[in-house]
Amino acid sequence: MIFQDKINLLIIEDEEYDLGRIKRTIEPFKDRLIVKKIVADGQSALNALEKNPHQYDVVIMDYQIVGNISGETLIHRIKKIDHAIQIIVITKMTINITDYDFANRLIEAGAMWYCTKYPADIDDYIYQPTDFILSILNAYHKKQLELEKYRSNKKLSANIKEILDRKVIIGESPPIKELRLQIEKLAAQDTTVLISGASGTGKELVATHIHYLSKRKYEKFVIINSGSLPNELIESELFGFEKGSFTGAHIGKLGLFEVADQGSIFLDEIGELPPSAQVKLLRVLQDGEIDKIGRTERLKVNVRIIAATNKNLNVELKEKRFREDLFYRLNVATIQVPSLRERPDDIPILTDFFLNYYCREMSIEIPHIKDEGMHVLINNAWPGNVRQLQNVLQRLLFLSDAVIEADHVHKALGRIGETSISASLSRDETWHVDTILPWREMEKHIKQKYFRFVRENTKSDAEAARKLGLAPPNYYRMCKELGLK
Repeated sequence: MIFQDKINLLIIEDEEYDLGRIKRTIEPFKDRLIVKKIVADGQSALNALEKNPHQYDVVIMDYQIVGNISGETLIHRIKKIDHAIQIIVITKMTINITDYDFANRLIEAGAMWYCTKYPADIDDYIYQPTDFILSILNAYHKKQLELEKYRSNKKLSANIKEILDRKVIIGESPPIKELRLQIEKLAAQDTTVLISGASGTGKELVATHIHYLSKRKYEKFVIINSGSLPNELIESELFGFEKGSFTGAHIGKLGLFEVADQGSIFLDEIGELPPSAQVKLLRVLQDGEIDKIGRTERLKVNVRIIAATNKNLNVELKEKRFREDLFYRLNVATIQVPSLRERPDDIPILTDFFLNYYCREMSIEIPHIKDEGMHVLINNAWPGNVRQLQNVLQRLLFLSDAVIEADHVHKALGRIGETSISASLSRDETWHVDTILPWREMEKHIKQKYFRFVRENTKSDAEAARKLGLAPPNYYRMCKELGLK
C-alpha cells in the first residue's frame, strides 16, 4: 500500500512559527512522512533539488517567502528540475477572500493542491490535519502515477522510433526533402490529410510518419485498404454493428473507426469506397459521429483521418463516382508523393538500402553494381515506382552473384516489363527439357509471374483484381498463397 511507503518531504517556510505548526500537523505520521530538508527561501530549495533531483517526493511550500524567487515562479522552476515531484502550497493570501484566479494560477503553474493557513491563534496545526495528511498521500500517489506514465511513454517512444526507423523515407533529392518538411508540418496539425501519388510511391509510408510524429502517436494507427473490402461488408467493417442487428449477428462488432478512437485511421485507395460508405464517412468528418448498424443513436469518435488515392479525384467527381462534399472535407491539407522518375538521384541510395536489407534477410554477401548497371536503373521509366524497384532488386539477387552487370539489370527489367506472357515463359530457365518441373509447381510459377505482371501494370490492387476478374477477397487470398505481398 502507498500509505506504508516512506514519503520524503522538502519544506520551504521562512517563519519559524508556521514551520512548527507544519511539523506538529504531520507529527503523528513522522515514521512515514520524512522531513528530509527545510529551507527558508526559493533559491535554497532549487539548489537542494538540483543537487539531489530525485530525493524528494513532495514539496510543501509557503507562497510568500523571503528572496527573489517565490509563488508561481518557484513552482515553475521546481517542475523544470523534476516534472514528477508534487507541490502543496500553503498561504495566508486567501484567508479573507475567495480567489478562483489565484487558485487557477497555482494549478496551471504546476501545484497539486493548496490550502489557507489557520489563523495565528491556532498553535497546533497549520491546516485541518486529516485533509493536510491526505493531500500529502494523494500527492505521493500522483507522483507514482506520473513516473509510471513517464516510463510507459519512454517505452512507447522507443517503439515509435523503431517503427519510424523500419519505415524510413529514403532519399536526399529536393522532392524528398520537401516531402519531409510537409510531413512535419502536417504532423504538427490535427487536420484531415489527403495524400496523392501513383501506385508504389509510398503513400502508406507518408501516412505512418504523419501519425507517429503527431500528438496522437501513442494511440492506435489503423490502416484500411478501401479497395480490398467487399462492398457488402465495408460498412460493418468500418462502423461495426450491434448484437442482433441482422440475421447472424450473434455478437456485436467494433468498427475500425471505434478501434481507432483517439488515434488515426489511414484510408488507402479512398476512391474505391462505394457511395453508401462515402455518406457515412462524410458524417464522421462533419460531426465526429458514426452510424453503427443496429444502433439508434450515433456514436461519438475522435479520429484523425488520413486518406490516400492514386486516382484523379477531380475526374471521379465529374464521373459522379465520388461525392463532391466528401472530397472538399478530405481535401483540407494535401500532400503529393513524388514518383520515382521525378527523383532519379535517389535511385542509388534506394538501391543501396534495399540490397543491404535483402542481403541481411537472406544472409548473403552484398553484390557490387557496376556503373553500367546503375546507369540502366537510373534511366528506367519505373511505372511501378519504388515498389517496382524493390522487386527488381530482389530479382537481381537471384540473377547475379558478386557483381551486378548491366545485362543482369536488363534481364530483370525485361521480365517485369514483358507484355507477352508466352515470350516471357519461353525465355524462362524452367522452360527446358532437363529442368522439367511437376505440374503443380509449374502452375504456381506461372500464376506468380502472371499476377506480378498484372500488378506491375495496374494502378492499384483493386484494379488488378478487376482485370483478373476476381473478387477482392479472392484476389488477396491468392496473392497470399502465391507469396506476393
